[in-house]
Amino acid sequence: MKNTRTTQEAYIPVTGGKVWYKIVDANKKRIPLLVLHGGPGAPHDCLEPIEALADNRPVIFYDQQGCGNSGKPEDPSFFTIESFINELEQVRKALNLKKVHILGQSWGSMLAVDYILNRKPKGVVSLILSGPCLSVSRWSKDQKAYLAELPEKLQKVIKESEASGDFTSQEYQDAMMYYYKLHICRLDPWPDCLNRTFEKLGKKVYEHMWGPSEFTITGTLKKYERASRLKEIKIPVLFTCGRYDEASPGTTEYYHKMLPGSEVVVFEEASHAHHIEKTDQYLETVRDFLHSCEARDRSQGLDG
Repeated sequence: MKNTRTTQEAYIPVTGGKVWYKIVDANKKRIPLLVLHGGPGAPHDCLEPIEALADNRPVIFYDQQGCGNSGKPEDPSFFTIESFINELEQVRKALNLKKVHILGQSWGSMLAVDYILNRKPKGVVSLILSGPCLSVSRWSKDQKAYLAELPEKLQKVIKESEASGDFTSQEYQDAMMYYYKLHICRLDPWPDCLNRTFEKLGKKVYEHMWGPSEFTITGTLKKYERASRLKEIKIPVLFTCGRYDEASPGTTEYYHKMLPGSEVVVFEEASHAHHIEKTDQYLETVRDFLHSCEARDRSQGLDG
């Protein structure tokens, strides 16, 4: 059967510059899925497997400012959660997304949760939070536990780099990549979509908001804590993670327990990129969740 999937790409003017977006199968009738990428500053490319959900609904990607195909503000003070929430609102308004599901991956989970908590937007039918980071203190603790499992030589390099504040050495970069191949993506070699995300990474926004690596957190998000507020979210939420995810199963289960009525799925033999490592299972899980949310939405007669 011939693939007749359509793709629409363009730019949206937003505060601070412009945002590139892509809609896959805009003519489908079900409620659209809006995808918020990770990072901060890790563009949408690695999330391309999620395009398969466009078999019955529009799937929308956009690169947040500072990375990928979007504008690159020069002033790092622009890179705040508030700025990215404003950007999200402007994207949603420009694309007329009156009803929408939101999928936030990694940093995208932080953005999605703060959007719901701080703006209380109408028309968001559900949230999917994949590889979530909703408590940086717990994230940091989990990374320390993972680091303790690395070869002693690599642990020494990381400790020395953190003590000196110099993260430019090849030894630190090598230690970082060793860690990433355990906890970001366990496929060998890495798929093209993930390599493109790293090649197009917005280093300025990543380092300003997060730090030099996934496990060394020095940026403006280092005190981000929202777990205690998850109970304020009143729409259906699905948490997902991999067994070896940076967003550890224990912490992801903790978020699930903090949000009554939410669901959680842990993908075995997978890590942070479980949507790539276990694509078929991930898509089936998300598709079933979206369908169940829409059935509930119809039964309640919600109009967003």
